[in-house]
Amino acid sequence: MLFGEFRHNIDKKGRIFIPAKLREGLGDRFVVCMGFDGNHCLFVYSAEEWQKLDEKIQAMPTMKSRKIRRFIYSSAVELECDAQGRVLIPQKLREYAELEGAAAIVGVSNHVEIWSKDQWEEENAENTPENIAALMEELDF
Repeated sequence: MLFGEFRHNIDKKGRIFIPAKLREGLGDRFVVCMGFDGNHCLFVYSAEEWQKLDEKIQAMPTMKSRKIRRFIYSSAVELECDAQGRVLIPQKLREYAELEGAAAIVGVSNHVEIWSKDQWEEENAENTPENIAALMEELDF
């Protein structure tokens, strides 16, 4: 399981350090794609989790899922960390997620998300204990 929040900087070459705790869960090679939940972040999947996602997508009716397939698969790249634990994020993905300078790397159970620091802070601005408790109650958690 992938969890935790880590702050690292994107260097001038477009590389970011992936913490060892997350690298262990992702494996040697992993897939990075544009996030598809309405936020401009990146999703990072282990090979095993990517396979599960692929199976779900393949099971969807083709006509209805065509745009989803194009969005996800056209942005996906298989990457691996260098000896220092850094990964080179392709420019297209850096631009999509507005990654420049400070970034947040977040474990979210079955995948990792990479956010620009500012977007991550904006996303979490309303995540007070009270708001989370209300949401959990709404979801019968």
